[in-house]
Amino acid sequence: MAKTVTLRINESLLDRFKRHADLENRSISNFIETATLKYIDNIELTDDFEMAEILGNEKLLGKLKKGSEDARKKRGRFV
Repeated sequence: MAKTVTLRINESLLDRFKRHADLENRSISNFIETATLKYIDNIELTDDFEMAEILGNEKLLGKLKKGSEDARKKRGRFV
């Protein structure tokens, strides 16, 4: 179910949102949602190439597994 979020921004940023939303024939709300999801996808997720590289690196996978076990057992120093 959709939720309403109140967002306080200055007028120049609102004008930029409006301009880009108009260029893409979207509502401001839809533009902000779409742009935010694109941003999250870019910073949070790995692409197929990166994931294949990670999964193909046995040394890295071993270190990740050991780190995960250490964290679960609360061993070591975490920063």
